Amino acid sequence: MGKTIVSIVMGSDSDLEIMREAGKALEEFGIGYEMDVTSAHRSPDRTADFARKAAGRGIQVIIAGAGGAAHLAGVIAAHTTLPVIGVPIPSTSLQGMDSLLATVQMPAGIPVATVAIGKPGATNAGILAAQMIGLGDAAIAKKLEGHKEKLARGVEEKSRKLKGQ
Repeated sequence: MGKTIVSIVMGSDSDLEIMREAGKALEEFGIGYEMDVTSAHRSPDRTADFARKAAGRGIQVIIAGAGGAAHLAGVIAAHTTLPVIGVPIPSTSLQGMDSLLATVQMPAGIPVATVAIGKPGATNAGILAAQMIGLGDAAIAKKLEGHKEKLARGVEEKSRKLKGQ
């Protein structure tokens, strides 16, 4: 695994099962990452400090997962110029719709790239982080091309099976 350049944070350790999917996606591309817990509401000073210091530690992209009011990604984005990807966590009776809306509805000037709710979103957050990094890293860009080719081959295989070939 390469040097740690992506930080995956979550509002609670109960989000770990979902956020691990972002780590798995990053591992596929050989991208080093770290994971931690910080809360926009329960530890606002810790969260702001994390966001302000991330770039200085070599972090290039932050992936933030949170449920409920889901302000983590937005608070982090308010304190850094790094790209922030928000993963809505389905942690309440609203099945993640509250988290999705809280994450995606950022005011102009504080962007948060928001992906789907839950595990598919966490996977896509890892891939999106790799795409961002791949803009300046030819080796990662090449791995991303391989990933797309693998997806296409999978569809062809399923088509052949369905047609009985």
